[in-house]
Amino acid sequence: MNKKMMGIVGAVLFGIIIVGTSWKAVEQPQKEKKITGQVESLSKDSLYNNYITNLYHTVHLDSAGLNISVFEKALTGFYNIKSQRFLQMKSILTIADFDQESRKKRLYIIDLDKKELILNTWVAHGQNSGGDKPDFFSNAINSNSSSLGFYLTGEIYFGKHGRSLKLDGMDYGFNNNARERSIVVHGADYVCQESINQLGRLGRSQGCPAVPTKLANKVINTIADKTVLFINNSSQPYTSNYLNETLAASVALNQHDVLASNMD
Repeated sequence: MNKKMMGIVGAVLFGIIIVGTSWKAVEQPQKEKKITGQVESLSKDSLYNNYITNLYHTVHLDSAGLNISVFEKALTGFYNIKSQRFLQMKSILTIADFDQESRKKRLYIIDLDKKELILNTWVAHGQNSGGDKPDFFSNAINSNSSSLGFYLTGEIYFGKHGRSLKLDGMDYGFNNNARERSIVVHGADYVCQESINQLGRLGRSQGCPAVPTKLANKVINTIADKTVLFINNSSQPYTSNYLNETLAASVALNQHDVLASNMD
């Protein structure tokens, strides 16, 4: 009886040893694969950061007053949205930087393919977002405030402000009510040097990113048809599904070898 029990115990121990060995053999390659994946992501991010810095200086955004961290956010969103095949034609990125006072030319329209700053001009914020420098943002209907985040430009139409451009908010909870709020790009007489001279700031909108009347057609023609507009304010709590830098790096790497060309 003792011999039989010893035989059973021995068989069980032998089985445990075999299973333990097999488990380790399977587990080890998974660990190695995970580490390799992390290194690849870090490498892409490094190339991407170099690309951002080079593009930032090539377009002369530093001398135009745009902070590189704001450009990085906007560009990352552009490539994230592009990855969803929203952007088929133009490589135009527009940034309204509400870190800056309204007296400053804080609207930047950038051609990413040509690496050019197409236009740098004034843009108004909502009347309930603050005085010269906005500090309050809302997605609520009838708030008369600006809304943060990423937008896609929509169709051109004629409204009470003349020729205007509809916007679709891409960030739920931050700007997704843009259509219902009639948040659009349009020209306004209060967006001019005369308003700054009289008020010490631009006039304010009901939440729309209003631009100078004389430049409205140029702005609308340039950014129409599903291009990205990013409205920024760094002091406000803001999160977005479009700020994934690893994804942005992957898209940028695969587009015209843009990052590879920067390494030559």
